[in-house]
Amino acid sequence: MKKPMLATLAALTALLNLPLLAANEKVLRPDIVVVGAGASGTAAALEAAEHGAKVLVLEKQAVPGGTGNMAEGLFAAESSLQQRQGIIVTRDMAFKTIMDYSHWLANPRIAMAFVNRSADTIDWLKGEGVKFEYIGPGGPGGPLTWHVMVGHSRQMLSTLRERFAALGGEILLETPGQALIQEKGRVTGILAQNKAGDHLRIEAKAVIIATGGFANNKEMLKKYARYPEVIPVGNVGKDGDGLRMAWAAGAAQDTMITQSYRPGLAGFAPNSHLIAAAVQPYLWVDTKGIRYTDESTVVLWPYSTNKLEKIGGTAYSIYDEATRKFLEDEKGIPIPMGEWLLTNTKLTKLDKELAAELAKNNGNVVKADTLEGLAQALKMDPAALKATVAVNNQDADSHQDSVFGKNPIYQRAMRTPPFYATKLHPRDLGTLGGVMINEQMQAVTPARDPIPGLYVVGNDASGMYGDSYDLLLGGGTLGFAVNSGRIAADHAVLAAGIRKP
Repeated sequence: MKKPMLATLAALTALLNLPLLAANEKVLRPDIVVVGAGASGTAAALEAAEHGAKVLVLEKQAVPGGTGNMAEGLFAAESSLQQRQGIIVTRDMAFKTIMDYSHWLANPRIAMAFVNRSADTIDWLKGEGVKFEYIGPGGPGGPLTWHVMVGHSRQMLSTLRERFAALGGEILLETPGQALIQEKGRVTGILAQNKAGDHLRIEAKAVIIATGGFANNKEMLKKYARYPEVIPVGNVGKDGDGLRMAWAAGAAQDTMITQSYRPGLAGFAPNSHLIAAAVQPYLWVDTKGIRYTDESTVVLWPYSTNKLEKIGGTAYSIYDEATRKFLEDEKGIPIPMGEWLLTNTKLTKLDKELAAELAKNNGNVVKADTLEGLAQALKMDPAALKATVAVNNQDADSHQDSVFGKNPIYQRAMRTPPFYATKLHPRDLGTLGGVMINEQMQAVTPARDPIPGLYVVGNDASGMYGDSYDLLLGGGTLGFAVNSGRIAADHAVLAAGIRKP
């Protein structure tokens, strides 16, 4: 009788899309399970807990927060803080900016849901104990939408986790989700494995996926990214787990892009003085020694990385000794590195970082007493590089950019040896998108029908972008993470009958 019973059980589990029970399996029954303890997952978990739901969070890493720990502020339109300071950024203006930037490839209902919820989220965060420092733009002169927090997002997430724990919420670290459980088309839970090796069957009224994309999955990058060799910054273990689980449950694939960051090199943090010097908007050339862009696109850095990807992914930032002294000892950097290095910060560590990288002799940084020597070290035609520098110097003297029309305040001559070159590659802050959702953050099928019980938020969710990351409205990605988490949790607890309409 054992074999027929096993066969019957296997057939039943296959029918219901359920794997066989493991010998060491434990069953947990929260109301809501959130997969990922980054910014979107943390916001979703707390929102659901505040509505009275019993919430369990699964986190793959040993430390919660993920890439959310790196952010500095989040977007809002018509927030109470903006109104108090007389800052006018209307919801309609923000919505139009998002949609026009995406050429209307973004989902307008998702964009509007995000914008409409954003002001309330600032008040919600304030009520949780999060403090704000100032409101800034995405780039110099842009709309003031970037609500920068005291202690940045690391402190925000710590505050939200404390509140979540106080409400009885639980986070299981080193416990990745593995597969969704479905019954008759509805997602009713998830299978996971904890750090002790126990198999967990977590039965829930809803699952919210917030795993942060696929920035560390080389195979998925080769398949889906425009430039697969992009260097991830601040991403660990982002292997596309949530995307694969949602797709396997019937969710539609949707637009996937990389969240383009300032160009740079692998292994250097956002506050590196070497990279900060290299991405100032002075003189960038391609592998032939020819200038290829208006360097001031680094102000809105997705533009600069987009162009770098387009020319093959390798460029060089070139500057002379006078510029090195200007950055290190005199005026400092004109273009900030977010909150990591502010405008006019003097790059006092530049010499040390230059020396360390030169000593590696790996081609990332080159120093030469002549332009000919620099070109030879970079395997460029010396005549091409010298011609590029000659035009640059003539334009600097005449305070114009005769090639690309760059703002003349960023023109600097290159005449004082030695000369330096730093290699630049595309970098990103993660991936964006992958699972099609609706404005309630429900995963949907290719026919755009919601999958009951399944929500996808943050970087796993599509709908906020077209073919390129948007920096026009400062704080957009963190803002979408927190707001999408809250929207999903609200709908999940309502659909589950935990709260009333």
